[in-house]
Amino acid sequence: MASPPAIVDAEVAVVGAGAAGLYAALTAARAGARVALVSAAPLANTASYWAQGGLAAALAVDDSPDLHRVDTERAGRGAVRRSAAQLLCREAPQAVSDLEALGVRFDVDAQGNLSLGLEGGHSRRRVVHAGGSATGRRVVRQLSAVAVEEPRIEVLEQARAASAWTVDGRCVGVVLEDGRAVRARATILATGGAAALWARTTNPPGSLGIGLLLAHAAGSALADLEFVQFHPTAVTGVPGREGFLVTEAIRGEGATLLDADHERFVEELQPRDEVARAITERMTTQGTPNVWLDMRQVDPLLFPNVVGALRESGLDPACELVPVAPAAHYGMGGVVADLDGASTVPGLYVVGETACTGLHGANRLASNSLTECFVQGKRAALTGLGEPRLPVAPDNPPAAAPLVPPPAATREALWRYAGLTRDREGLERLTSDPHPLARLVAACALLREESRGAHFRSDFPELDPALDRHHVVLRPGAAPAFELWA
Repeated sequence: MASPPAIVDAEVAVVGAGAAGLYAALTAARAGARVALVSAAPLANTASYWAQGGLAAALAVDDSPDLHRVDTERAGRGAVRRSAAQLLCREAPQAVSDLEALGVRFDVDAQGNLSLGLEGGHSRRRVVHAGGSATGRRVVRQLSAVAVEEPRIEVLEQARAASAWTVDGRCVGVVLEDGRAVRARATILATGGAAALWARTTNPPGSLGIGLLLAHAAGSALADLEFVQFHPTAVTGVPGREGFLVTEAIRGEGATLLDADHERFVEELQPRDEVARAITERMTTQGTPNVWLDMRQVDPLLFPNVVGALRESGLDPACELVPVAPAAHYGMGGVVADLDGASTVPGLYVVGETACTGLHGANRLASNSLTECFVQGKRAALTGLGEPRLPVAPDNPPAAAPLVPPPAATREALWRYAGLTRDREGLERLTSDPHPLARLVAACALLREESRGAHFRSDFPELDPALDRHHVVLRPGAAPAFELWA
């Protein structure tokens, strides 16, 4: 069998095969482009596969894109870029229709209409699911199946990106750890977020911010790294299920949070930052390692993968309380991108959790992220096809330099010093951490001397209105600075 070529040529290179990457690849291929899809794991085994939330879209008769936008801005605590929110909320219903056309079957009610769930921060039922809490699994599995059958997509499985390939300031592809390279007119990074950098996380081990580091090294700006969402209800103390996320859609169906005295202590459908801090405060006050999620009144058939996973671990949520505590879940920040996913480096695009368009502000509204994968993935793919063809096709990609994973000490330091509560002393300690992304997170969090959304400074506990719509931006070679995003 012939060895693989040193250089794979494509019109579009997509790095990452989660929801955003798969959809971008399919969009480009269906527009007639040759696509190289780089996946570190086998298809349908990405972080998106485990996503329990659904897609937020204004589909009900009592809903509208503008109401969806208002909820998005309210959750984002004065840091949402309105143009990004307007775009997402306007295009979300079409994204649902597009996925149905690709074979995704969303849950329906007895009348055959899409079943709409209610999640934290939403004023209307507007979250569609596929298989209840198995949405990520169903969507990624279906898109993977379609991608495999698409002749214009070449899938490079178990291949890891080592660096972006740039020539004269333009991205011309990506170099892989095994020495191969993909050469393309447009490169789309869809590598997910960085929540696995924290010791306690809901994310799979590979969510280490690789795309952020690749883009920053290539010259892209980063923003909002201080805004990291901690999911309120991650399982704790159950062997084999540490960090397993219990979707808040379960709370939308009536599950409640109870403290050590089995008393309800919080309104469960407030935005995630409020619920997570309330849980942490109650755990601290009572000296307990967890609170309890009571989902005994929720129909187990609505959330088969949550119930099944817990039962496999010896806990039956239909008749027992589930021990939960917050865990790092989602980064609102990322690579600075416009509404088409274009980074500050020509030819380099970012989508999904890798990107920061300002959509999520200081606190992501539940289930907007999966919707964003499809809205932004489509726009990035189509815009990328408008990039000029390379006038000179270089044949000498740079040597691969594998990224070094963070040590356990870095993950513990981020949890301790950049967790739900931060202060100057702890963040300054983090600035000397050996991992570059940990240092960048600390730099952003130090500059923001206020508490806003998912960023809570115990030494600056109040929100500063003067910082509304201001984002901490990291440009290569420069100190972090506030920039006003209209």
